[in-house]
Amino acid sequence: MNNQRTQLARLMLLRTACVLTIGLTLFLAGCRKDADLVTPVAVNPNGDVNRWILDNMRELYYWNDKIPANPDTTLAPDKFFDTLLNTFSATTNPNGDRFSWIEESGDQLKAELSGESTTTGMEYGLFLRATGSDNIIAQVYYVLPGSPAQKAGLNRGDIISKVNGQLLSKSNYQTLLFGGNSTLAYGLASISNNILVDTDVSKTVTPAVYQENPVFLDSTYTLGNKKVGYLVYNKFVPGANTSNGDEYDAQVDAIFGRFKAQGVNELVLDLRYNPGGYTTSSARLASLIGKGVNAGKLFFREEWNATITPVIKNDPQGGDAFFVQNFFDKANNIGGNLNRVFVLTTDHTASASELIINGLRPYMTVTTIGTTSVGKNVGSITVTDDTGKIKWGLQPIVFRSYNSLNQSDYSTGFKPAIEVEEPLNLLPLGDIREPLLSTALAQITGSVAGGRVGSANANPLSSFGSSIERKAGSRFGMLKAIKALPGVRLR
Repeated sequence: MNNQRTQLARLMLLRTACVLTIGLTLFLAGCRKDADLVTPVAVNPNGDVNRWILDNMRELYYWNDKIPANPDTTLAPDKFFDTLLNTFSATTNPNGDRFSWIEESGDQLKAELSGESTTTGMEYGLFLRATGSDNIIAQVYYVLPGSPAQKAGLNRGDIISKVNGQLLSKSNYQTLLFGGNSTLAYGLASISNNILVDTDVSKTVTPAVYQENPVFLDSTYTLGNKKVGYLVYNKFVPGANTSNGDEYDAQVDAIFGRFKAQGVNELVLDLRYNPGGYTTSSARLASLIGKGVNAGKLFFREEWNATITPVIKNDPQGGDAFFVQNFFDKANNIGGNLNRVFVLTTDHTASASELIINGLRPYMTVTTIGTTSVGKNVGSITVTDDTGKIKWGLQPIVFRSYNSLNQSDYSTGFKPAIEVEEPLNLLPLGDIREPLLSTALAQITGSVAGGRVGSANANPLSSFGSSIERKAGSRFGMLKAIKALPGVRLR
């Protein structure tokens, strides 16, 4: 009897389950038509970041009136950022933007701007090995002291033709040189009768985190009654990334103290590999050089966009002074003994370096020697999210610079008063036979006229870029260091 009851109960449960299943199926079938009318909402994973980018750019970007009205916020942040830019074109938009950029890590951006990066510790130019060739060589411009490259025995003037056993070419050089290899075996070539010959010499380098000191070299030369000061300065950075101080600026100040004590009356400032940096460091260097300058005289002024300018001007913490950078009062200024300054330039000389040239022009003769500079008369600020929610970092162009004569006419670069191209056989920086320095010294002694000099010894190979162009230092150019904008909350 109990078994019969159990079996009956099981049958009732099965029947109930079948009824529920059929009912549920019918219910779902009946609802399907209504569900089909509801459009699924697409999730935009880049929405928050891109809205943050757009808000900041609409407020701060120098060309904010050129930003598209409805940009596509679904794009990857770096691609989205590019769509907002007033893109430069040599033919259709020569005054456009060549210099704004974005990085995925704001913290890394800040470190790079202070000269800290994972690097071999050398910079080099890239050249086609021969006319019509697909092969490339790297000519070492300089090697940083104590860096992995110096420890491996690499020197200025070395020619790299291979990396990890492979000849450098148009198709592989980016991967071999900049692909993040943990170890780099640089195969060297030599020059014989102006012909590049591969050798069996190889230098192995492991990139490491390195803090670059921008003060590369200083020296003095006595030429008759002329005492010449010479400074090789590769970046405008006040201090190291791990420091909140201005030890690099202080080092430059001390060098000019020695120049002054030694009676320096001619100056050669070597900015040939200097892509720029912080405007305050530029102003401090200019304040050590300028004739008759002081804290009451204008070094340069800034022009910001029409949206942000009145906001800053009307804020008690801002005002007109925000847009003005005067010289500093410097006890070690040697301008009293100078009537002129010689500045060595190349196509790597940019921004805060060009600011030196433009800012000093109203106060003394500035003679440029070398090749035409980059032409960056605009500046940027670093924008990061203080809340930590957005990890990206922006470096947008936000102002244009003008000197005390209201001049800002170097967007195509400063053409040198005396043109000298670097040769394929590079001599050490500071060697008085080195073409750019020797030309400056000849000008000082009056033993050579102006014009084009040294073309017979110029590097005959076609340029294909450089490592300097790929580092943050080449992009940031003219930086304004600010913790906050008056009247503005950086989003």
